[in-house]
Amino acid sequence: MRSKPFKIAIVLLTVIALIIPFATARADSSSAGGFNVLQLAKDSDIMLFNGEEIRAAQPVTYKDGAAYIPLNGIASVYGFTLYFDAKTKEAVAKSNVLELRFKADSPFIKVNGSAVKGPGPVFAQEGYMMVPLRMWADLTDSRINVSGRQITLSWSIAVPSAAFEIEADDEIHAGQTVVFYKDLASHPNGLPIVQDVWEGRYDVFPEAGWYTVTRRVMDAAGNWSEPYSVTVEVLPPNLPPVADFRTDKETYRIGEHIEYRDLSADDEDAIVRRTWVGNEPVFFESGEKLVELEVEDKHGLTHRVSKFITVTDEVLYTKEEYDKLFTDIGGKYALSGSEVLGYTPVEYTFKRENVRLVRSNSPEVLRETGIAYDTIQTGKTRFLIYNQNAMSYNVNVYLVATNFNGTAVDISIGAHGAGGPDPYSTNAGKMSTLRYLDAVNRGVQAGTLRLRPKESAVLLADKLSAVPIKPNQIFSAYADITSNDYVRYRVVIVPQGVDPLQELEKLPMLPRDGVHVRGSFDYTDRSITIEEQLGQTKQRLMFGDNKYDPNLWGIDDGTGKNELNVGNYGVLYRMKVNVAPRTLISLNARGGHYTGAFIVGGRVVEVTKGSILKNQDEACVLYRSGNRAETVEIVFTPASGSNLPIALMFEPLPEERT
Repeated sequence: MRSKPFKIAIVLLTVIALIIPFATARADSSSAGGFNVLQLAKDSDIMLFNGEEIRAAQPVTYKDGAAYIPLNGIASVYGFTLYFDAKTKEAVAKSNVLELRFKADSPFIKVNGSAVKGPGPVFAQEGYMMVPLRMWADLTDSRINVSGRQITLSWSIAVPSAAFEIEADDEIHAGQTVVFYKDLASHPNGLPIVQDVWEGRYDVFPEAGWYTVTRRVMDAAGNWSEPYSVTVEVLPPNLPPVADFRTDKETYRIGEHIEYRDLSADDEDAIVRRTWVGNEPVFFESGEKLVELEVEDKHGLTHRVSKFITVTDEVLYTKEEYDKLFTDIGGKYALSGSEVLGYTPVEYTFKRENVRLVRSNSPEVLRETGIAYDTIQTGKTRFLIYNQNAMSYNVNVYLVATNFNGTAVDISIGAHGAGGPDPYSTNAGKMSTLRYLDAVNRGVQAGTLRLRPKESAVLLADKLSAVPIKPNQIFSAYADITSNDYVRYRVVIVPQGVDPLQELEKLPMLPRDGVHVRGSFDYTDRSITIEEQLGQTKQRLMFGDNKYDPNLWGIDDGTGKNELNVGNYGVLYRMKVNVAPRTLISLNARGGHYTGAFIVGGRVVEVTKGSILKNQDEACVLYRSGNRAETVEIVFTPASGSNLPIALMFEPLPEERT
């Protein structure tokens, strides 16, 4: 049977919606009221829509006890767009939220793609699609009221939301803060907003207090929203901070410590920056000294104060005396590097401890991936790895252990520390040494691992391998590892993302660079004994010089050749030194720049705090003894990326004066 074409009317649909307020400040909003009303009569094509008479394409028709209404006519007042789908032979009524498909002689109606059965089949009457009134009401959330021949449909009027936010870069201050209004208005059916009305709106609020800003909007259909309000607190105008300070005195001697007391204030207690100029803790030249302090609050307002301090010609301490007495532990002070040679060198003896060192530093600059070092070890072994990535892509360093025995092997992981990846060698070396010595000081035991026969595993993957080394970056690491049987250890370099265990047996051994150290060294650690009391005169202990501290000999397991551990990097030194009362212990770099850390009296001291020793004309304060003789325990290892030798200096502190 050939279907007749249906006459379609196309208009916009208005549907039920919610007003959902959203604002950064306190907001109040409610749903809009009001209903559309459509009045119909049995066997009549006259309809009253909100009191206005309109004519439907067909009269209300009853069939098999059910009322039917013409789709062309009722759909338009509900705001549906109508069209005929020639492919499926369906009449389609579409809104922003609903798609209804009707097919002649079928009791099923497709609602957003799902079939729903009606009270009876839709049918064509005089070429117009007739649909079940009850089902239409259900689908459109309409209420039906029947009185005799009269049928009334009513449904909610969809109205827009007038939502908005009030935004500011900071707290809102009267007469100062420019606020911005973020438009969040919307319509449930997507109708455009064509007009809005504001009450209480300001771009800059004139006075402090609480303000309520209210907005109403109108959509393209002429429907107004309910009022939407946002309440904001406006603070009094922000006052600039007041910079002020004072010193404990107004007049000082040369070398006398100055105490500065910051008295700056802000009305909101919100000072975010304090910048001093000239506030030296001590002056070593007489005269009037200008000191300035500038403060800034969180709103960007600033204030500056300037004061003069008088320094007389009287000398309390020279600069050399002051630095040795008052430089912070871990801080550095200036000295003449040539004068250090006048400090008496102290000879010492040492006991070699049964710890094996594996140093993987050649090639230092990585130009290809592969095995950087391959060795078989048992017992206590310390690994020192130091490399720079010269390739054009990221790589990872892995320490892989392989059990080649016929029985299981237990591996214990002790103190360890990594530095980098970092573009600067001093940073990588310093941080690896600092972290390693901190772990030594705390007695860190990172766990145990049991390797089954023929099994390989990556050690310390979360510490040594977690971060890829980018081109031109440097990586440094220490790790103390103990096994109860022989284990094959390999330092593996692979591109980022490559599984080292899968590629392990395919990787080539990297060649030495002919300059840096690669090898295994027996009896590495040194426990130092010094018979005499130190600090009564100016004295020094030398390390990494191959004279007082001879370099270790070992073997490169990759080539079988003898290897000299120049500088004794990776050696852990321990000493208990008897020092005279009021002794200064400090460190001087003799070979160039130096950084890293020392453990002194159970305290880890950074060398230097926030910096490095740049040359032999700087020294780092490690310890000051009290008024009685003391035994001071010192533990250290030469820092990777630093230059040797170094001088550990002991000397009497200057006399304290008042």
